[in-house]
Amino acid sequence: MKLRYRGIEYDYNPPAVSLAEGEVGGKYRGLDWRFHNLNKPLLVQPRLNLTYRGVKYSNQPVSTPTERPKTTSIAERARRLAIKREKANRNRQASLLHRTSEEIGLV
Repeated sequence: MKLRYRGIEYDYNPPAVSLAEGEVGGKYRGLDWRFHNLNKPLLVQPRLNLTYRGVKYSNQPVSTPTERPKTTSIAERARRLAIKREKANRNRQASLLHRTSEEIGLV
């Protein structure tokens, strides 16, 4: 396939992927849908260490382990939900008050 990017033409041949149809997974709108399995695994790109404007980077960056989020207790989650609902109620009331004052002519 011939492609062009910023005036430079190049050939691109996407990798051919061969699939094997699996078993029926279910029905969607009256039609069967199936699982598809790869006949052979895709090739992994080699790791490249690149430089762009003096900054080094890699095409396969290494992920750093992040801290697990702290689990919140049910009481804390309920408290946050109550605060969120209360804030939404206050916003709704303020909006209604503002619209009413505009209709009356106070603002």
